[in-house]
Amino acid sequence: MLQASRGTVKPSGNFNASADAEVLHKAMKGLGTDEGAILQLVTARSNAQRQEIKAAYKTLFGKDLIHDLKGELSGKFETLIVALMTPPISYDVTCLHDAIKGAGTNEKVLVEVLASRKPQQVKDIIAAYQKEYDRSLEADVCGDTSGHFQRLLVILLQASRQTGIQQELVESDAQALFKAGEQKFGTDEQSFVTILGNRSTEHLRKVFDAYMKLSGYQIEESIQRETSGCLRDLLLAVVKCARSVPAYFAETLYKSMKQGAGTDDNTLIRVMVTRSEVDMLDIRAEFRRLFACSLHSTIKGDTSGDYCKALLLLCAGDDA
Repeated sequence: MLQASRGTVKPSGNFNASADAEVLHKAMKGLGTDEGAILQLVTARSNAQRQEIKAAYKTLFGKDLIHDLKGELSGKFETLIVALMTPPISYDVTCLHDAIKGAGTNEKVLVEVLASRKPQQVKDIIAAYQKEYDRSLEADVCGDTSGHFQRLLVILLQASRQTGIQQELVESDAQALFKAGEQKFGTDEQSFVTILGNRSTEHLRKVFDAYMKLSGYQIEESIQRETSGCLRDLLLAVVKCARSVPAYFAETLYKSMKQGAGTDDNTLIRVMVTRSEVDMLDIRAEFRRLFACSLHSTIKGDTSGDYCKALLLLCAGDDA
């Protein structure tokens, strides 16, 4: 069964790639750039259509559209438009590569992408990463991480999460997590890593209910108390995604704007771009439910200019 898309960005009905390429060319020609025309068009086409526009642009003008956009735009607005023009798997691959290469690892990106993508997407990402950089994503991740954080990332990279509910294991999984954490002096992280990394999301939801009955705590509370650092962030992301991927992203967006230390624009852009055709409608609903304000008003209060306009078009509605 094909699930109806819960995205805000839909393919344009009467689509003509060459006509769109002309519009973009005109917006960048001569003195000054018509940013408005660019953002209106790009946010109103699906990613697959944007790829056709790129091809038509090259055919018509003998130039690379991304190269021209980078030459004409700047700052966060440029980052956002270029991200929208990139195929989804390539975008994830670039984000992961940028997170690993250079001094210091951006664990936030590893956590977000590997905890939230479906197993098939992870397999596609691994293959595309190998093709693009002639390197193994797993080897690169291992070269840059350590301990149980690394082990759980490696498990997620196997992309072989079980399916269905194994009724006979629900109780024993909950017991194992309880024994590994709350009941023990010092935490046995391996049990958390193995169970949370391998069981299906529907199975884990049952385990979380059983854990609550057994311990009197939500699993998230125990993870907060029993673990720390990157491992804690990854375990929490896996738990939250098992409960609800849209709620996980609603929280991620809220934190990117409401942490007091200014906006984390990289996260804001990454989430708005990668979820715009997937589940943005559900993310908006969860955002409203969790934070008693709309995603639209939060973006509006936190960003400005063409960057803000484009983000609001991706949000596509105010749940005031």
